[in-house]
Amino acid sequence: MDLTKQAARFTARLSTLFAQTPVVASRRVRPAAVRLVVSAVALIAVMGAAAGIRAVAGADPVLSLIGGALVTVGALAAYAALVRALEQRPVTELDPARARRDLSAGTLTGLALFLAAFALIALFGGYNTEGGVSVGGAITVFGLMTGVAVTEELLFRGVLFRLVEELAGTKGALAVSAVLFGGLHLLNPDATVWGALAIAVEGGVMLGAAYAATRSLWVPIGLHLGWNYALSGIVGVTVSGDDTGPRGLLQGVLSGPEALTGGAFGPEASLFAILVCAVPTVYCLRAAGRRGRITARA
Repeated sequence: MDLTKQAARFTARLSTLFAQTPVVASRRVRPAAVRLVVSAVALIAVMGAAAGIRAVAGADPVLSLIGGALVTVGALAAYAALVRALEQRPVTELDPARARRDLSAGTLTGLALFLAAFALIALFGGYNTEGGVSVGGAITVFGLMTGVAVTEELLFRGVLFRLVEELAGTKGALAVSAVLFGGLHLLNPDATVWGALAIAVEGGVMLGAAYAATRSLWVPIGLHLGWNYALSGIVGVTVSGDDTGPRGLLQGVLSGPEALTGGAFGPEASLFAILVCAVPTVYCLRAAGRRGRITARA
């Protein structure tokens, strides 16, 4: 009975955090630079905790799903609490009413984009598989990638892009968030400068443009999840220069020119991936312009 009551209280608290009703201001809103630093430090701490949970879960499918759920709920709650406390407003960019539609659209689009790039790589004979099929691996990767997509998008689009945009406008926010997003991937074992630049363009700019066009974090979260899951959970190739994670449904092997396959960094460093991601990027930027969502420097 106590567990039921605690679960009810927790659910009620979450509902309050994501409620779209006006927030009664209890203090003045801090400058954007202060909110940026405080929020970034808090989200980086959440990402550190998420890494610990992933390490405990390992390659176990059940533990990975549980860990992914814990990371997702914890990160979203932490972000919402930060926004309400520091900005004295409802978290409109995580409106629960838009979650299902925007997440579905983003995830399906992310899957389609990677599979389009992958089809071009395979067409030129750059992909083969070894070993059998692992359903458990596909489940494990889904739990892992869910937590990764949520935490990275909350930090890079929810905090960095959104708050830098207040200071430097949309173009400045796109540049800063994309460069830092690409730079983060230089920490991976088989990272390359070219791979990081490719991630900055196809990932950082595309995901920032998707947020600018929709003003919903559910869309870039879905795009990120769909792309990463197709990459690792389905075709089973290296993700952003990191081949240390669990294998997915298939275990893929890339061969051929690095410009086409991405080499050790994985398909994200392929010219095909950059060209495929350029299409939704241009579309989203034009949509943001038409909707009046490109802001100038403050």
